[in-house]
Amino acid sequence: MQRRRFLELTALTAASLSAFPTMAEAFKRKSLGLQLYTVREAVAKDLEGTLHRLAAMGYTKLEIYGYNGSFFGKTAAEFNTILKNAGIKVVSSHHLSGLGMKMKGSLTDGWDKAVEDLHAIGAKYMACAYMMPNERTADNYHALPDLLNKSGEKSKAAGIQFAYHNHDFEFEKLDDTLVYDYLINKTDANLVKMEMDLYWISKAGHDPVAYFDKYPGRFPLWHVKDMAAGSGDITEVGHGTIDFDRIFAARKKAGLEQWFVEQDVSKGDIFESITASRAYLEKKGYK
Repeated sequence: MQRRRFLELTALTAASLSAFPTMAEAFKRKSLGLQLYTVREAVAKDLEGTLHRLAAMGYTKLEIYGYNGSFFGKTAAEFNTILKNAGIKVVSSHHLSGLGMKMKGSLTDGWDKAVEDLHAIGAKYMACAYMMPNERTADNYHALPDLLNKSGEKSKAAGIQFAYHNHDFEFEKLDDTLVYDYLINKTDANLVKMEMDLYWISKAGHDPVAYFDKYPGRFPLWHVKDMAAGSGDITEVGHGTIDFDRIFAARKKAGLEQWFVEQDVSKGDIFESITASRAYLEKKGYK
């Protein structure tokens, strides 16, 4: 009787899983990271529904954007509940410098509260995401390392590592060096790490691996995105010209701890795009 009951339960479980193939696949799927900005239009319409959809796709580790004293209009406690219900974890968060545009939650306005709230939802990283066009002056670049160090000191006290995320403009000249090298060399390596955007450094004509060799251990975070042949546009991971095999082979030298898929724009449906990226990355099995 016991054996028969066991067989019945086994058959029932198998039938249940076959009825819900996406659930079965989700159990097998490796958890991937995503910069939530990728699906910002969906987030604006339905935050909770979007998070559940991402989790079902295997994107359960997020880097968020848009903190302005609240998380998409939610308190830290409210947002934490939403995250737990969706099975999502926030690993990192993007913030503006505030040097050219006053905004709560930026490095220069409400940073202490931002650190407190990100700590409350369990984030491990906070990053300066972007320098606005009107902020990209020699005076601001010269002053920026001090601001980054101070921001990193405050986040470090809460157990959160601070980082700086690049685009392509950091590879312009500043004095006798490049802005990017200036920021790396003028900041405390323990307080300020670098989040390497593999697309933007490639777009600027520089080699990520050369930077890993030059500044080992400084790049615990990456944005994984690809560059289309010819146009140089952002495209699905694995559909462009960036040599991810070579880059991931250097991950230990870089000090990589977490990477996020990001796709700023898509020529089609963005969820189809990140599905294509996921398929490529799962096939590759990058650590």
